[in-house]
Order: sequence, then structure tokens, then C-alpha cells
Amino acid sequence: MHVPFCLRRCPYCDFTIVDESKDGAVDHAVYVDGVIREIALEPDFGSLDAVNFGGGTPSRLTVSQLGAIVEVLEDRFGFADPVEISLEVNPEDWSDEFGFGLAEAGFTRVSVGAQSFDPVVLGALGRVHSPEMIASTVAGARKAGIRSVGLDLIFGHPAESSQSWASTVLSALEVQPDHISTYSLTVEHGTQLSREIAAGAPAPDDDVQADRYEVFEQAAAKEGFIRYEISNHARLGHVCVYNLATWAHAEYVAFGIGAHGHRLGVRTRNHKRVDRYLDALDRGEQPIVAHELLSAHDQERDALMVGLRLAAGTPMTDMATRFADSGPGRRFLDAGILEVSSGRLRVMVPMMTDAVLREALSVCKSGC
Repeated sequence: MHVPFCLRRCPYCDFTIVDESKDGAVDHAVYVDGVIREIALEPDFGSLDAVNFGGGTPSRLTVSQLGAIVEVLEDRFGFADPVEISLEVNPEDWSDEFGFGLAEAGFTRVSVGAQSFDPVVLGALGRVHSPEMIASTVAGARKAGIRSVGLDLIFGHPAESSQSWASTVLSALEVQPDHISTYSLTVEHGTQLSREIAAGAPAPDDDVQADRYEVFEQAAAKEGFIRYEISNHARLGHVCVYNLATWAHAEYVAFGIGAHGHRLGVRTRNHKRVDRYLDALDRGEQPIVAHELLSAHDQERDALMVGLRLAAGTPMTDMATRFADSGPGRRFLDAGILEVSSGRLRVMVPMMTDAVLREALSVCKSGC
């Protein structure tokens, strides 16, 4: 469920959003009404195991708006028992009233967009909250009875020192979240960050980012966190069902501008502009702008690509076997970067995952 609204676009962000500081006001209620109409147009899917509100900034909506969408989803598809209902939230949007409202509406998980506990780094990332607001949001979610509380962190900005990152990791662990997602800062074309770097600002350093990742992983492991995907660590019982399904190549329906769906061997993408999205709904049409029919080869390739991100790895399908037996695959195996065990292919060095994926994709294009 994509909620695109942001007070302003962060300098590293290339997501489909509505930057309300530049794009003008878009009526949130009108957008929610459009999402509800889109849900009604979706063919039967079966009960939902997980619902994820991503953004943008989903916490820009009111609790009543969020709850209305949850209610419509349950009426339309039904929910598994138990169901995971998660929301990405920015600390500056949090209040006790908001937290208790989320719990009453059925939300079981919140992911707090912390990014850093260093005020200097927060400023460089374009964030408007303080470190104290992060801790207050986690405490508030606990008080409201939200079952799983997570933090999102970004590492590797040039404004961040080794000491700064170590302090952020310590602060993140001290607030005792159930789940932590860590993302290396990437430079996406067309963003403010990319323009600053093109003008001479320092760029993120891959080796530094690898060091940052290791610092976090070692500290998190000591506190009982288990890595289940390259960017995601959780305490026992708090793995994010939505994340796990995504990386397990599961099917999902998607709603809102720019949303991507995957079902019955077809990937879909919605209109990115709110006006075109709403115009399609006014015509009684699904707001889909592109369909991609996936062949059996495409499906197996995609499952391999996402499965290699999982700590559990991916099954040794024919394609996985051909990659493991290829020149690049054997070199990764010999170096201990890849491992074949119990019928699965695993990446053993998480920060090498992108390199492995590039080689796997190259091999599968030419020989799989």
C-alpha cells in the first residue's frame, strides 16, 4: 500500500512521492478514496498474510484514513490469522493518540524511519527529527501495544564518521527494537545527492560502507538479532512477514501511485502521477500503466536473484546449479563467498551480495 506524501523529498530519495513542499497540496482524503476504489477493482486474490503501508510517509495519513483502508482490505480479501499489518512512520509524526489509534485499527508492526542518531548526519540526510524523537517513538509504540517495533537506519553518508556510526548502532540497540533494517546510502540518478556529488561533493565509499555493515552486524548479533536478509535483522519471533515474502518471490497485490504488483506470473506497475492515477479510477479502470508477462525462465531467474539475498539462501534449482557450476560461481565458492549446503545456495559474505547478483544475472542471461 503506497502512501506517497512527504513534507519534502530527502536528498537521496528517488521514490515515487508527492513532495508537498514543491508539488502543491494533494487532498489526502481524495487519494485515500482513490485507493479504496482501486481495491474494489482488484480481482480475487485470497486472504492476505501481510499488509505493508510504505511511502512516501504513510504516517502523514490520519489514523482514521489508515484504518479505513485496513477495513476495506479485510472486507475485500480477508486476513490470515494472524495477519501482519505494518506501517512506516517518521518520528516527527508520532503521538500517543496516533499510536493507540494504530493499535485499535489492527496494526501489529511499525518501522520507525530513524536513519541515524547523529544530528549532523540527520541534517545531511535531510531528516527533520531529532535522536530524542526516535527513542520517544519507540517507547510510544511499546506503550500503545504494537507487537513489533523496528528501526530503519542508513549508513555510509560522507558526513558520518566511524565514531558517529558506532554511536548510532549503540543508541539503536539501547532503545531495544525488535527489528532493524540497515541500508547503505546509494546515489540514485536525478536526486539532489547525485547532483551534489557531480558538483564535487564526496561520494559514499564502498569499503567504508562494508566496514559500517560489519560493525552493525557484530553488535546486533551480541544483542540477539539474527540476520534473515542482507538488510534485515530481527529478534526471534519478529521477522517481518512482508519482507520475507518479498524476498521469497511470493505474490502480492499493490495499491497506490507507482505501486508494483506480482501475481499469476505477471508484474504490474501503476501510474506514478496522482492525476493520471485518479483519472483511470474515474473511468472505472485499474490504474495500471504497464504489464510484464514473466516466462518460466524469468520466474526462475527472479526467484534466484531475490533468494540470494536471504540468509537461508535459495533452493538449488537448475538455474542456481548452473550458476554455481559456472566460472564466476566456482570462484565465489572457492573464496567462501558462496556456499552450497542442504540443497541451498547461500551468500556467506552479505556485503558481497550485489557482486554475486551481478555475476548470476550475467551468467543466466548468457547460459541459463
